[in-house]
Amino acid sequence: MSWRTSSAGPLDRLFACLPYILPMLEALPFGVGLLREFPMLQPLLLPLAPFAFVYSLVTGIFSFGGFGIGGFLVFLALYFLVVRNESISHFIRFNTMQSILIGIALSLFALVISPISEVLPPLFVQSLFTALFLGAFILCIYAIVQSALGRYAEIPTISDAAKMHVY
Repeated sequence: MSWRTSSAGPLDRLFACLPYILPMLEALPFGVGLLREFPMLQPLLLPLAPFAFVYSLVTGIFSFGGFGIGGFLVFLALYFLVVRNESISHFIRFNTMQSILIGIALSLFALVISPISEVLPPLFVQSLFTALFLGAFILCIYAIVQSALGRYAEIPTISDAAKMHVY
């Protein structure tokens, strides 16, 4: 695999890393069982605490009768204010779109698994949630490292979809 590099400066690299915090926050509920079993992993998530606080405020403010649209509003804001804004560098827009797609994949998985999780064995469901949590975190950390190095993170299927949306 050849690495696509960018000429992104330090500030662009930082801004390209930030959107990956959102899918990490969305993956946290899937990791509750793992973090309960291995509490020594919890300090590794402390850097996410300020972002989790702000994100929960935004999603909580826009919650109506148990139906939250805060996450959807964050998605719309990122999509229209960053991804579709051609005055922002391609590197930032690509990474933002890729993080949005990871978040969408997590949401779709949650929608599919929640109705059938009642009939599946709890150990199987917990194993599935742990795998999803670890997979999402590893993907995001990989993308953050690549972005910090000024490289485009090539994630099969997700990168291709992101390329189609960012021109």
